[in-house]
Amino acid sequence: MEQVLTLVCKLNPSQKQAEEIELVLKAWSNACNYANEKVKPQITSKMTIQNLVYNEIRALFGLSANLAVRACARVGANRKTAKQKDKQVLTFKPTSADYDARIFSFREKDWTVSLTLMNGREHIKIDTGNYQRGKLKGRKPTSAQLCKHRDGNYYIHIQIKDKTPEPIKSSNVIGVDFGSRDIAVTSNSAQWDGKQINDVRDKFSRVRASLQKKATKGTRSTRRRARQILKRLSGKERRYQQWLNHNISKSIIQDALKNNAAVAIEDLTGIRERTNQKPTSKTERRRSNSWSFYQLRSFLEYKGIQFGVEIIAVPPAWTSQTCHQCLHIGLRSHKLFKCTNEACSWSGDADLNAAKNIAAIGANLVSHSVAGVPPVEGSGEPARVNSPRGSNCLCCELSVNSSGLLKAHTVPEAGTVWVVYKE
Repeated sequence: MEQVLTLVCKLNPSQKQAEEIELVLKAWSNACNYANEKVKPQITSKMTIQNLVYNEIRALFGLSANLAVRACARVGANRKTAKQKDKQVLTFKPTSADYDARIFSFREKDWTVSLTLMNGREHIKIDTGNYQRGKLKGRKPTSAQLCKHRDGNYYIHIQIKDKTPEPIKSSNVIGVDFGSRDIAVTSNSAQWDGKQINDVRDKFSRVRASLQKKATKGTRSTRRRARQILKRLSGKERRYQQWLNHNISKSIIQDALKNNAAVAIEDLTGIRERTNQKPTSKTERRRSNSWSFYQLRSFLEYKGIQFGVEIIAVPPAWTSQTCHQCLHIGLRSHKLFKCTNEACSWSGDADLNAAKNIAAIGANLVSHSVAGVPPVEGSGEPARVNSPRGSNCLCCELSVNSSGLLKAHTVPEAGTVWVVYKE
């Protein structure tokens, strides 16, 4: 099995090369916009788009043959993604261009990349850290993306292919519950407090609001200084969140490797749209929309593939309201959970309880790849949750959504209930 990793390296072009890069980015985006306007919206095949507008793109925008081909492919790919989301591709900005092996190459001897621009090939120096150098050493990457970031600098996103180990086959599963108060809690009692990141977000929100006000209503020098500070702060909160999610996902995967276990996570697809429909304060809505559970999930996905740890997505319904000990519906109040079953009466951390339920569902899905109800040992009957509508967690296969992430296991029949097999 192969995994594609993207290495982001900063380019160090000369003034002339920077002008050439700017020209090719503008020409490439113009070509994409032209193809998007001329070809009927329902056409998503890159070959069909290429057959219709390739010659016109070459003549109008002066792109090389392969840049024109890649522009047609980008239009087709964006249309397919937009179609899955019931949207339309509106426009392409001059911020990136795709390269393949015929118009891109990497040279390790002088740490440069060779790119086809508007007036031929150019060798451009790249800045690399130890991580990038270790990954690129002895490699011959065949695809890349030339990008202009928000800071105004140019970068090359180099794609490399790595062979990955086979996923670990184990009935042991670690459940992970995502949240905003605690970013992640595992069934092994590991947890990462979200207070610090929430404080950071609130601080940056206040600073941005103050600076944006000064940038529009202050004196000329005040406005200029406010814009400079805003530019300097741009991306700082995002980079901190990304660093935090990398650390959390790395710790979870290392724990899974140590325990020879798979990892079960919640499928929270669409949760932002659902929470935004509820009446909440402006502050709570901002916090909800800045919750980066998708990024954390994607980091877990690619690290799981890299180290051979299976990642299982399960439906989150009722996991926080069901007792992991007796499988009865209980009462949750913020971080506390109490089971209402008098024979059990378990109480404790609500997120830990949810993580243990997620682990139980994940273990069930790992050990039973096809739908069925084998008897519970010693009782003759499966253990069931008295859920009002069930969780639809029993399934027959794994599948992925349009973004490439695993989809939760679902069964179309109405009235399905949880089936959790106790060891």
